[in-house]
Amino acid sequence: MRILMRRNLIILAIAVIAVAGVWIWDGSGRGASSGQAARPVDLEGIPASPAPKADHFAPAFQLNGLLDETAAYSVGGKRDKALIVNFWAAWCGPCEVEAPDLKAIYEEHQDKLDLYAVNATNYDRVRSAKEFVAEQGLEFPVLTDPQGVAGDLYKITGYPVSFIIDRDGVIRHRIEGIVEREEWDKMLRDVL
Repeated sequence: MRILMRRNLIILAIAVIAVAGVWIWDGSGRGASSGQAARPVDLEGIPASPAPKADHFAPAFQLNGLLDETAAYSVGGKRDKALIVNFWAAWCGPCEVEAPDLKAIYEEHQDKLDLYAVNATNYDRVRSAKEFVAEQGLEFPVLTDPQGVAGDLYKITGYPVSFIIDRDGVIRHRIEGIVEREEWDKMLRDVL
């Protein structure tokens, strides 16, 4: 019994250290659902090296479309519209819960907002991803990441993870997991 308790305490300590490490690595010290508005971006204060966290330039990548493999989509640098980049997988239950909100956000704001859904193709099946897109009726571009290049650049370790990127190519919010639609609306005010 003592050995089990000691083992459980060690596991708990490792988990606490891991969570603290992620919190420190993120550098923001705040979660996506904290309700805090992002501060206005002063581009001179943005570090030159891109990083997958708030107040940094978005790392650049280019991927092909899931439904149209000849279409190429790029992330990184200045844009005409703000952008949401959503990393997801067809087998991810929370991704299925989140999909209707993403669809509604895109339909409501597509005149001033792009949305790229990056499928974790290196951990997923293309067939399953296509079925998911059809079932959800998604109309925004869905990208494939067969080698996990974008997932690695953005340090994706779970799904879903979304990034709200402004027209200057600066990440304003990193969102791990799902958030309520009202929270999306608050965060999108920073870029729309």
